Amino acid sequence: RITFKNNNMAKELSFKKGWLQLRQCDVEACRNDIMNALNLNTRMAFLNRLNGKVDHKVTEVNAIESIFHKYHIRDVWGENI
Repeated sequence: RITFKNNNMAKELSFKKGWLQLRQCDVEACRNDIMNALNLNTRMAFLNRLNGKVDHKVTEVNAIESIFHKYHIRDVWGENI
């Protein structure tokens, strides 16, 4: 179920803050980990999640956080560093 939110809500649901902290050499692996964990098949579906345009289930939030923890990133949610 895709729910598009207003910009303020999207900023809170976005994991762009964590994404921008990734080392360049880890970007592809992290994207693949997240896509596999959330069962996403397209880059557009991934970008909708990254930008906070989709509500995340609690299990998805936990999966995203654990993936970022694997890359030593603890502050994941939001748009800005």
